Formats: sequence, structure tokens, C-alpha cells
Amino acid sequence: MILIKLGGSIITNKEKPLSPRKKTIENIVKYLKKIDEPLAIVHGGGSFGHYWSVKYDMHTKPMKYNTHGVSIVKNSMIELNKIILDIFLKNKLNPYCLPPTDFMSGDKPITNKIKEIEKIANAGLIPITFGDALWYGHKKTYILSGDKIMTHLSKILKPRLCIFALNEDGLYSDLKSKKLIHELKGENPIISKNNMDVTGGMTRKVEEATNISKMGMDVFFVNGNKPERIVKAIKNRKFEGTVFRGKRNG
Repeated sequence: MILIKLGGSIITNKEKPLSPRKKTIENIVKYLKKIDEPLAIVHGGGSFGHYWSVKYDMHTKPMKYNTHGVSIVKNSMIELNKIILDIFLKNKLNPYCLPPTDFMSGDKPITNKIKEIEKIANAGLIPITFGDALWYGHKKTYILSGDKIMTHLSKILKPRLCIFALNEDGLYSDLKSKKLIHELKGENPIISKNNMDVTGGMTRKVEEATNISKMGMDVFFVNGNKPERIVKAIKNRKFEGTVFRGKRNG
């Protein structure tokens, strides 16, 4: 099984509120058709969920956030998810909408529900879930990032590999020269935080990718604007991007 995260910065224009990048999504989907392994997809919020999260000052920490803001974030994520589902269907793929409430209780993953995701994927459907505003309990809610979902799913499903499709070529050792880090083995690179991204931006992605690789799985950062790189990573061809090598026991 292959687990793929479509970052909010690749599926939307983060500079313009509520603006999907439909052509980019369609290009990615066309390349996903070339993959003959079961897939599960996670997508971010970009200029949909993130835009409203910033506006209503909502974060990943469970708190009593504005209830109207919670509703708006959830509604915008459903809107973005519908756009993605429609593009999958248009390209003759079989998406299976899977809101995170289907496999989360508060901030805890429900193991048997997550195991169902693999069964769904093996049946020829493509489970598609997304970051969202979730009920926590005690009148509290929180933002569950798509990056965190990747770790939850990886821990239980143990996919063959994980891919994060970004709006960059991968992870850079130097932002000015854009010198690419090709491979990491257990390192914890320090990334400066982007305060405009409520789910932590690249910092969160690196943290979750590192956590997943420590569980023994390879994690690839690829440029989603060049979706052929997703296929290359999966088919073990010459890879362009950054790979977090899974820590193998023994």
C-alpha cells in the first residue's frame, strides 16, 4: 500500500483564499492512474481550511474555539474535498471519501477503523481523507493536520512507502541557493517555522516524516507540480526530491 499526502500548497493557491489548483490536481490524478498498487490519499487545507483557521485563530491544541469558525473550517474542507473527489471521478478513478471523524475519537486514532482503510484500498477504491477541525470533547475542538494523519495511518497500516507532494522540489539545506537534501537517515533537520501556517508548515511535515521513517518506512518529499516524480518514487526509478530513509531493525 502507498500513502500519499497532497499538500495544501500544491492543491490550492495559498496566496488567494478559496482557490483550488484544479489543473495541478488533475495532472497528479492522471499520474496516479499509472500506479498499480492500492493507494490511500490524505490532503491538506491550503487556502480553504488554513485560510479560515487563521481567520478564527484555531490551532492544533484542543481549546474552546469559536464555534462558528469550527463550522466554517469544516464546511470549507468538505468543499475542497468535493473538488478533489470530482477530479478523481472525471479521470475514471474510484475515490472513497473518508472524513477523519470516521477513524478518530477526540485526538486518538481508532485502530480497527484505520485497518478498514487498507481493506477499502485493496477492494479497488481509493480512500481520501483530509485535515479538518475536529471535536475533542468538553466543548473543545482542534485542528487535525493532514501531516499528523499521515503518521496516524502509517503507524497502523505500515504502508510500503509514504509520499508528501509539496510545492517545492524537497527539503533544502539552504533556502537561498535551494540546495536540495537528497537523503536523510534518522537526522532531525531544524526548520524555521512559518507563523502563517496554523499546522506548522514545513516544520510539521519534517517532524511527521521523521517519525514515520523511525517506524521503518521510507518517506519521500516530491514536487507535486512534477507528478511523474511521484510515480518514479513508487516504481523505484531515479528519484528527484528528498527521502527520509526508514530505520530498519537489525
